[in-house]
Amino acid sequence: MPGHGEGALLLLSGASGAADAFVFLCVGQVFAGVMTGNLVLFGASAAGAGEDGVALKVAVALGAYFCGVAAGALMAGRRGPRVRVLLGAEVVLLGAAAALWGLELVTSYGDRLGLLALVAVAMGVQGRVRVTPTNYFTGTLTSLAGRVALRELRGGDGWVLGRLAAVVAGAALAALAERWWSPGAALGAVVMAAGALVLETVPYRGGRPGPGKGKPRPDRGNPAGAV
Repeated sequence: MPGHGEGALLLLSGASGAADAFVFLCVGQVFAGVMTGNLVLFGASAAGAGEDGVALKVAVALGAYFCGVAAGALMAGRRGPRVRVLLGAEVVLLGAAAALWGLELVTSYGDRLGLLALVAVAMGVQGRVRVTPTNYFTGTLTSLAGRVALRELRGGDGWVLGRLAAVVAGAALAALAERWWSPGAALGAVVMAAGALVLETVPYRGGRPGPGKGKPRPDRGNPAGAV
């Protein structure tokens, strides 16, 4: 059976995919957590490509994500249950966004920018939860592909594949919800983040160190690793 920490990482990866899919589909042409993609969109928009207003959306996402990371860093610097505090803050932010969308209170362009800011702040906070990334995966995929090519796969690579699959599954869940029941499009991210909070709160007796402790994980580092 996996440790609670590993399960939490899978849930957070799924929440990331769900949050980004929700924002991309419901706010339009912008991501809440994939800042590399947002920078590309910003450059394309500056050159006149894409829909009008994309540059402003990207600017809001970048600024909100920055604020989320900064807030997460400040919270992580305090004593106490750091992971639980960060995850609690993320769940509150995602829950607020889901409530606003589900109650159909997002009715204008400005409202959508506010919704985007809430989710982007949440993704910034999530980025500080663990050293192992759960909301950006280019480095994770690069590292895994390199180990596959060199036939140097490690014991933890099954969990790396699991996190990549969780992103896809989370995004698919949000897209299906948006198609079949639009008011619930943001609920998947909330439920998965809340599940991660529960796993991080319940004591684990497996005797293994959680992610971010002990030996470096196989997808950690840059550029060959995950960060």
